[in-house]
Amino acid sequence: MVTGDMAYINLERQRLIREQMNVAVVTKLRADMILPDEFDPGPVLTCEHGQPLEWLGFDARDRLHWFGVPQVDSLCTLCWQRSECSQQFSFSPERHEILYGLIPLSSRVAQTLLKQVRPWIEASQSYEKNQLGLGTVFLNSLRIAWIYGLLADAIALLRARVALGKPPEPILLRELASKQPLLNLE
Repeated sequence: MVTGDMAYINLERQRLIREQMNVAVVTKLRADMILPDEFDPGPVLTCEHGQPLEWLGFDARDRLHWFGVPQVDSLCTLCWQRSECSQQFSFSPERHEILYGLIPLSSRVAQTLLKQVRPWIEASQSYEKNQLGLGTVFLNSLRIAWIYGLLADAIALLRARVALGKPPEPILLRELASKQPLLNLE
């Protein structure tokens, strides 16, 4: 999975990444983006009567996302078409690359990536960029930017590996520290 920014990856590039590399690119929606009819603001995928749907998974054989009605607080009990509705809906990723892709934007996975993981990544990338002096470098090639990004990620991973692999430093004054004697009061 990759969280991205619309400034770097356009819809056509997202489609190629999904189809050729089987990688999910999750991006935020632009404020001026018009949502398809099945989406309410949020974005929340709903049926035609307004029932919010949850992502059930992606069927790789048919290349379809499946959405269903959650078991809790369902509006379906009040719907006049309930007897004719299967309460499961499928959508192709090609329908809208940002909203569906490999991981639908309305899913809990995508929202967690965007709200919790992406802000942490941005801060760590900013720190690494400043540490490596990349703030003064202008990259006008996506390929060079990709290489710089991979190198910066490799450096961050190597630093983490070193930090986790270090044995704890011995406490030099352990022998001089006071000790609590045991009291046998029985």
